[in-house]
Amino acid sequence: MGIFESSQKFEEILGGFFRHVSDTPSVANKLLASKLIIRFTYTDPDVVIVVDCSGDKVGVRPGDTDTKAEVNMSMSADIAHKFWFGKVNLLAALTRRQMVAKGPIPKILKLLPAIKPAYTMYPKYLEDNGYNKYNIY
Repeated sequence: MGIFESSQKFEEILGGFFRHVSDTPSVANKLLASKLIIRFTYTDPDVVIVVDCSGDKVGVRPGDTDTKAEVNMSMSADIAHKFWFGKVNLLAALTRRQMVAKGPIPKILKLLPAIKPAYTMYPKYLEDNGYNKYNIY
C-alpha cells in the first residue's frame, strides 16, 4: 500500500489540487495556451483524472474515461505525490518508466515551466486543506 489509503482520498486531494492550480491565473493561462487534454491514470490507489485545457477554462474531471485525450500519463499515486513536491524529474521518471507518457512528449515538456509554481503550491495546498499527514516531502 502506498501513501494514500484509498482512491477516494487520493482523488479528493489531487483533484482538489488540480482545481486549485486551474484557478491560479498565472498557471492556468499557460496551461490553456497548450490546448492539451491530458488523462492521468494513477495506480495504488487507482484514480483517473482528465485535465482539459482545450477550452476557455481548465477543466478537471475525475473519473472521466470517455474524453479523448491527446496525452495519457500513467504513474503510481506515490510518484505523482513526489512529483508535485518537485522531487521527481520528469525526464528521469520517463526514462525509468516510473511515468509512462503517450502522446506528443515535446508538448508535455513545454508545460514544465508553466507548472513550476505548482511545486511550491502543493505543500501549501495540503497544509491549508488539512492534509498535513500527506505533507511528507
